[in-house]
Amino acid sequence: LYPPGERWRGREPRPYAAGDWAPGDAYGEAARALRDAGLDVHSWVVLAHNSRMGAEHPATSVVNAYGDRYPWAPCIAQPATRAYLTALAAEAAVRPGEETRGTELESCGWYGLAHLHAHDKIAGVALGEAGQYLMSLCFCGSCRAGYAEQGLDPAELAGAVRRALEPVWRGGHEGEGWPAVEQLVGADVAAATRAWREETARTLQETVVAAVRAAAPAGFQVLLHADPVSYHCGADAGVDPGHILSVADGVVVPCTGGAHLLEPFAARAGNGTVLAANLTVVSGMGGSPATLAADAARAADLGATELRLYHAGLVSDADLAHVTEALSHAE
Repeated sequence: LYPPGERWRGREPRPYAAGDWAPGDAYGEAARALRDAGLDVHSWVVLAHNSRMGAEHPATSVVNAYGDRYPWAPCIAQPATRAYLTALAAEAAVRPGEETRGTELESCGWYGLAHLHAHDKIAGVALGEAGQYLMSLCFCGSCRAGYAEQGLDPAELAGAVRRALEPVWRGGHEGEGWPAVEQLVGADVAAATRAWREETARTLQETVVAAVRAAAPAGFQVLLHADPVSYHCGADAGVDPGHILSVADGVVVPCTGGAHLLEPFAARAGNGTVLAANLTVVSGMGGSPATLAADAARAADLGATELRLYHAGLVSDADLAHVTEALSHAE
């Protein structure tokens, strides 16, 4: 959405130009229009979620226990990928000359099985948290080395994951939450995989936020899209609430269907911490614009200091009418 910087010359992987749908400095034009209308401008940077990168550079992708690659999920343990994500965050979050006031960093952590391609069809078996976690474990070279550092044999671990999932594929009940992961592969093995993955994610988040701050002017706000369950994967990266609020200025939390995920962050929030409740307002995407006012009030009761409405640019006229009505009564 902006002219590529010199930092990418000769580097692989590197970002792609947006193309004809957003030529030139589309971000700059939009930022100036918003600023002229009296609005603060914050950037939104998607990091470890890039299907084109996986298609053109397959070695960068997460590899599951069966040897399948997830091209939409760059492995954040690989040094080259970490360097790419850090450089991209620093460049895209802070656009010089546009008076960008802050940024939101999406998918700044592990991606996994979720968020498939349009024609992937595996929904015949609904996976719970344990199945999602095991299917999201990466077995690329970097992750195999990481498991070995934790005292695990990577080949034995992959076999254990496949054996654990066999009854799940046959429709067996996998249990709930982290205890189900421990039951499927053993508590010690589960803990070792989690230790490797959480350290990898934490250090990436620290490095990325530090790079953004180094490139930004004083007072620049840095938020992460986050989930308080640290072993979760996806656009809302699993984090430790206390740790991430010591690194970033706040978080954007998924609250569609319920705002309970705010509570662990609210318990660790300090003065000035931003806790933004993200509510989907597109009916066709599972949102509930008709209950926006009540949902926003509930989020505020649980500690939210701000709202995010996903995604105003995609709503129908009927959904937009509900949003307008709810916001017209907001205090």
